[in-house]
Amino acid sequence: MQTSMKKTIFIVAILFGLVSWGIYDTIKKNNMKQESLANTEQAKNKVDESSLEVGINQGNLAPDFELKTLEGESIKLSDYRGKKVILNMWATWCPPCRVEMPDMQKIYDNYKDENVTILAVNMTQTEKNVDNIPTFLDEMGITFPVALDPKGEIALIYQSYMLPTSYVIDSNGIIQQKITGPMHYEMMEKMITEIN
Repeated sequence: MQTSMKKTIFIVAILFGLVSWGIYDTIKKNNMKQESLANTEQAKNKVDESSLEVGINQGNLAPDFELKTLEGESIKLSDYRGKKVILNMWATWCPPCRVEMPDMQKIYDNYKDENVTILAVNMTQTEKNVDNIPTFLDEMGITFPVALDPKGEIALIYQSYMLPTSYVIDSNGIIQQKITGPMHYEMMEKMITEIN
C-alpha cells in the first residue's frame, strides 16, 4: 500500500513539474514574443537619419543647431531627439508672441511628462535691450527651455521672417508642420497628439 502511495505521489509530483514547466515555458515564449514585437515596433518607428534630407520642409530632418541659454548653458535641438518638439522663434517686442506664450506654457506643463517640449529661440538680434528677455519670461511665467539667437543664424536657417514662427518636430527629429503666426492651446495640442 505504501509503495502504491509513493508511486502516486511520485507521478503527481512529475505531472505537477511538467505542468509547471509548461506554464513557465509558455509565459517565457509569450514574453519573448512581446519583446520581439516591441523591438519591431521600435525599429519601425526609428528613422534612418542618413536617408533623410536635412531641411525646413515637411518630412525633412530638422537642421540641428547649438545655442546658449540665458544662463550660458549650451543647448542643441538634437538633445531633444526622442521628444516631440515645438520649436518657436519669438521676440519680446512681438505682440502675437506675447499672446501665444501662456498657451505654450500650458502645453509644456500638461505634456512635459509625455515626451513633449517647447524650445523657444529668442531672435536676440532684433531685441532693443537683451535685459528685456528675462523680465518678459518672468512676467509670463515661462519655464520651458529658451535659447538666444544673437546673430540671427537660426532665424535665417529656419526662414523665420515673421514672428512668431514655429515648427512642430516629431520624436525622430522630422518636421511635421510650420506655422507662421500665433498658435492657441487647442491647435498645439492637436498637432502634438497627432504626431509620433
